[in-house]
Amino acid sequence: MPARPVRTAARRRSAAVRRAARRCTSSTGTQPKTRVRTTTRRPLRGSRRHGGDTVAAGDLVTRPGHIQYGPLLLGPGTPYRWKTLSGWGDLPGLDSGTVARSDAHGSFPGRLLAQARTVTVEGLMIRAPRGSIGAAVGALEAGTVPVEDELPLVVWLDERGPLLAYARATRRLIPTGPGYRVGSIQEAAVEWEATDPRRYELVERSDSARLPMPEQGLDWHTSAETGTDTGLDWHTGAGADGGLAFGEPGRTGALSVMNAGSAATHPLIEFRGPVVRPSLTNLATGDVLEYDLPLAAGDVLTVDTRAGTVTLNETASRLSTATARSVPEQTWTLAPGELVGGVLMPTTTPLIFRAAPGSTDPAASVTLRWRSAYF
Repeated sequence: MPARPVRTAARRRSAAVRRAARRCTSSTGTQPKTRVRTTTRRPLRGSRRHGGDTVAAGDLVTRPGHIQYGPLLLGPGTPYRWKTLSGWGDLPGLDSGTVARSDAHGSFPGRLLAQARTVTVEGLMIRAPRGSIGAAVGALEAGTVPVEDELPLVVWLDERGPLLAYARATRRLIPTGPGYRVGSIQEAAVEWEATDPRRYELVERSDSARLPMPEQGLDWHTSAETGTDTGLDWHTGAGADGGLAFGEPGRTGALSVMNAGSAATHPLIEFRGPVVRPSLTNLATGDVLEYDLPLAAGDVLTVDTRAGTVTLNETASRLSTATARSVPEQTWTLAPGELVGGVLMPTTTPLIFRAAPGSTDPAASVTLRWRSAYF
């Protein structure tokens, strides 16, 4: 049987082109339909989520050596082990307001303000089964992408427990070497930047106070319906004390808040109506926050002393209502603890809540929320 002729490469390409043209052209001469790729908008990145549930700061941290950034956990029990952590316990860089003396030796001491804190994990080892090393690397990559808002960075190093900062990942190194194919990556690294250099305790503290109200005092029963004075009731009978009734206890409008850390901390303050011209005074420093406006029942005036903002019902700014005796919001802080005998002792700050004369509604209140801060 004669052998079939062998087509050359050119003839094969020509035949393939003709077949493709016949498939793409219909009998009526119309052009083939073009496939349009459709894309679906992905949902916006919301709260830190892990497995569909919102992950709060420090929820995944359970033992020393754990580092949680958003929903990403590094350390024991995870595919990510680390050797070195730098910048977490270091004193951040300082901006000095010191000015040289023009007519003498030395300088005039100025304020020292801390710069942003840079935290770096080095010697990061990524280990996973050979068939899932890509998933482990992908999770690390997804957890350290550039973001607009800072995420909680929680680190637990020793018996003092975990501390919290707010940071963003700014650098990431994942070397690709021979170990990648067997599920072992060495000397990876991640770097974060925290614009607020302070570290905070995980548990948020809060305290509240209401406007002052006097005690009712003893009821002397001098206006009895019988028209006679019955006087004080000293009777005790039937196993129950009648005794003296002093009435409802009064309120002073005072509260005491404690900062157990080594750095001053900025509280979040909420004034709730009905109240006119609410104020909060730090008795230790004399600093006052006072706002000349009326708050109706249900109104909340929020003072963020860290951001320096004053907001009514989370919408409208009321910074302009600060009175002449009110200090700048960002200067109103809670004093840090003091080192006594080698132990950091908490500092308690006394505060008083007041309002304009005649504004005495017992429903009016002030609430402080804060965390102890550490350098």
